Amino acid sequence: MTRTPAKPLRRGWTTGACATAATRAALIRLWGGAFPAQVQITLPRGETPSFALAHSAAGDGWAEAGITKDAGDDPDVTHGALVIARLEASGGGVAFRAGQGVGTVTMPGLPVAVGEAAINPVPRQMMRAVVQDLAAQYGRAPDVAITLSIPGGEALAAKTWNPRLGIVGGLSVLGTTGVVRPFSCSAWIASIHRGVDVARASGLTHVAGCTGATSERAVQALYGLPDHAMLDMGDFAGGLLKYIARHPVARLTIGGGLGKLAKLGQGAADLHSARSQVDFQALAALAGDARVAEAQTVLHAYEMVGAPLARTIADAALEAARARLKRADVALDVVAVSRNGQVLARAGRNDGF
Repeated sequence: MTRTPAKPLRRGWTTGACATAATRAALIRLWGGAFPAQVQITLPRGETPSFALAHSAAGDGWAEAGITKDAGDDPDVTHGALVIARLEASGGGVAFRAGQGVGTVTMPGLPVAVGEAAINPVPRQMMRAVVQDLAAQYGRAPDVAITLSIPGGEALAAKTWNPRLGIVGGLSVLGTTGVVRPFSCSAWIASIHRGVDVARASGLTHVAGCTGATSERAVQALYGLPDHAMLDMGDFAGGLLKYIARHPVARLTIGGGLGKLAKLGQGAADLHSARSQVDFQALAALAGDARVAEAQTVLHAYEMVGAPLARTIADAALEAARARLKRADVALDVVAVSRNGQVLARAGRNDGF
């Protein structure tokens, strides 16, 4: 039985929204002489949340303010992090700098240029809008440097995609709407897209999307792929394949356990257990073995049937994945991996691989 949450899941705010609020508060102090107790900002879709200051400091020619990130009920690694903006005069226009715990871009393919602070375009746009607004209010030139810091951000970044994307030294400042929606798939899928972009911009001809850490290790070792070729696909096979269809690479490997690959082979785009299930009757028909219909899990079926079932599942996953790639010129193969990292079956290989 599916359990319904007792109350709606609470939304939160992105690092970009927190950075924008901190920028506004610091600039009010720098140009107006006093920190506000709370600061309100306007998000891209017109929402106007207010934020309480968690940190404030000022000196000769500078001011900084900090906002504690509240990710709502989303399991976000940055929940509770302090996002600090330090404002001071610049030589002209708005300049963005990476402080402690905010990363720097070192590889092409991201929406921010190599060498720049890892502050994405929408947060930059939001902060520039704050500067323009307050410059008009206080009669100042909109010439400021914004240094963003997230204490502890470098350690938190190790739990994100940043190391693989070539973002060093800390976290990215993200967000397209300013709002974190609990348990949203959009952030994960966006990370998959950025991983593909970086791989393409780096000239990689072979990338791999895997359902988990075990299959990822097995596939990476099998083909000797670099870290930035490994796309943390997770359950979002459909999201990866759809993006690769529009932004093709020469070769794609899909790796995963038998259960996830069985669902992919049966047409599922989202392989999470709450959103797709294996049809054991259909799997039995495909395998040509009636015993499979009585299995409780795919692992149980494999224990009954053995290697032929693994190959059947890999072949079906290959055909389903090819269909999702449509006519994209991508060489595709599938690697089925056991729970202990053993390669059980491979489909789609030829002598050119």
